[in-house]
Amino acid sequence: HTEDELARSSHSNPGKNLVNGIKTNPASNSPKSSLPVPMGPPVYVDLAYIPNHCSGKNTDPEFFKRVRASYYVVSGNDAANGEPSRTVLDALLEGKSQWGENLQVTLIPTHDTEVTREWYQQTHEKQQELNIMVLASSSTVVMQDESFPACKIEF
Repeated sequence: HTEDELARSSHSNPGKNLVNGIKTNPASNSPKSSLPVPMGPPVYVDLAYIPNHCSGKNTDPEFFKRVRASYYVVSGNDAANGEPSRTVLDALLEGKSQWGENLQVTLIPTHDTEVTREWYQQTHEKQQELNIMVLASSSTVVMQDESFPACKIEF
């Protein structure tokens, strides 16, 4: 592609060749070929959903260093696919330990899983040190013929 062709193609389709907002090499559609995300200040949010059902495929300590949330939602409930991933839960501890400030963080698991229970028990002391609280999903929402566990969150 010439520079003019690239400019025209990105004008007609502004999302083309973008992966997570980063311009990729037009010769490859693979996200692996994307440019590294530039370093910058951390982003502070009230609530963050841990990507990909808390799978270790997309989330590492860098996510938790850069996305600093008061609440993180863990929705994984598929042990066969490693969701939620113990590695990701450990990455939260590692990332949070590098914040330099001890802000309260609440982890909200949407399902009661063996991985989450074991992680909670084995790292409880570290969670307390880092000011991380894990909500227990003890409420149940009943809607017509369906019921499911839920957590109430107040901001």
